Amino acid sequence: MVRDFGRRLRLARAKRGMTRRQLAQASATSERYLAQIESGQGNASIVILHAIAQALDLPMTDLLPGPDARSEPMARILDLLTSVPAAELPAVADLIEKHAGGEGDRARRIALIGLRGAGKSTLGRSLARALAVPFIELDRVIEEDYGARLSDLIEIAGLSAFRRQERASLERVIARHEAAVIATAGGVVSNPETYALLLRRTHTVWIKARPDEHMSRVMQQGDFRPMAQNRQAMADLLAILDARRGDYARAHAELDTSGDTVERSCEKLLRIARRCLNGMKA
Repeated sequence: MVRDFGRRLRLARAKRGMTRRQLAQASATSERYLAQIESGQGNASIVILHAIAQALDLPMTDLLPGPDARSEPMARILDLLTSVPAAELPAVADLIEKHAGGEGDRARRIALIGLRGAGKSTLGRSLARALAVPFIELDRVIEEDYGARLSDLIEIAGLSAFRRQERASLERVIARHEAAVIATAGGVVSNPETYALLLRRTHTVWIKARPDEHMSRVMQQGDFRPMAQNRQAMADLLAILDARRGDYARAHAELDTSGDTVERSCEKLLRIARRCLNGMKA
């Protein structure tokens, strides 16, 4: 049970792109103690668990192992899903989505997701020009809405406040723009509600590249977050990608920019976007 909790904690931290030191600071917990918990050698108290969950912007139950952490209806749903043939799962997912509020109107919105360094901003601007629609960087909207830089928002108010503002800013963008290309932060998938909104109301494209290309591009940008002053930067990047891969893969389409020129990637993205907007499988 302790090892399962440690595994869940490592996964949640990696999905959010947080280093152990960042989580320790955000939760006012010893970095050494966090290392023990993640390795399955430490047993967190309720107070510590609550602080860690708050720092990760998660309900505590998401970190708890085993079926006891699930509500009875959720346990029933998950148990029933195990008997559904794989071919029928998409139809079941559609049914649940409609019951939860419908797919929503994606209109002519294209949202780009993926790790930093994938090329979302560069490709997004090009795509917006080709489609003659506004290009919107969600991080810049968050800064405008909050009235401060993202780094200040996170430092002053914490990651939970940032995620709440991210959701509110995304809702505002969707309400104001029926047609747009939206570039999101890499961690947008770590908030289930925000990501579900993005999937419902936009045609979402995962922009990806080989890990070494991600790292090279981040270094060229002079931006090492969330790997600043971290000697194991590549290991952290791989852990983040591994933790988020399943969520990124839920996008409606994907584009691998590895080894391609910017021009070639732009051409491919434009074709993908047009297929999405025309209701074809990307």
